[in-house]
Amino acid sequence: MEKTIYIDESCHLENDQLPLMCIGYTKIDSSKYETYKKEIKAIKRKHHSPTEIKWNKLSMSRVALYKDLIDYFFQNDIHFRAILVKNKAQLNHAKFNKGDHNSFYYTLVYLLLKNPYVNATEDQFKVILDIKDTRGKERLRNLDLRLKKEYQTKYQKESPFHFFQHIRSDESELLQLTDLFIGAITYKARKAHKEEKASEVKKIIVRYLEQKSGYVLHDGTNPFEEKFNIFDFQIQTNQL
Repeated sequence: MEKTIYIDESCHLENDQLPLMCIGYTKIDSSKYETYKKEIKAIKRKHHSPTEIKWNKLSMSRVALYKDLIDYFFQNDIHFRAILVKNKAQLNHAKFNKGDHNSFYYTLVYLLLKNPYVNATEDQFKVILDIKDTRGKERLRNLDLRLKKEYQTKYQKESPFHFFQHIRSDESELLQLTDLFIGAITYKARKAHKEEKASEVKKIIVRYLEQKSGYVLHDGTNPFEEKFNIFDFQIQTNQL
């Protein structure tokens, strides 16, 4: 079966003074793409909000829309997985990432994808990523080669990841759903919800997502079979 994975990130900039970052994906059966796209757009039209959904541009007037989108996720065969990276300032890019923070980002993409328990090797995968920088094609080629080597060496199989592409988030309803989820996770993990001027709409969405998923967002989840899964990745000094 072919599946499509939509990857986005939050707080990934190297010098943004934030202690953590998050990268995550939504995953669907490729055959259901047109249905999900059509139905998510219909939810937007229902709320008279056809424009792009972005965590950094949440509006109190659209709370009902965001809740409907979260409900839609839990009602359908859409899966989410994320890596929450803590202690970002301890990353040693000079030693481990050729002095390039963006190389670490693609290492996280690799870690996010390669786990055979959540992305079964008998499936085939298309990987769609939000555009980040001008070296995107080169970085995707390197990611493809790294995954091919991993699967040939460790599993004696061809990599199930056969297609990689960068697109803009406004082109994909599933990328926008990913952005909403990783935004909520990062917001809660960095305790922004406790700040004096915390966004009320963001606090509402965090609480609603916790209610629907059944756990506190920043704590992460353990079972691989969970449809909403967060993996905490603690960075130690000189690691990665």
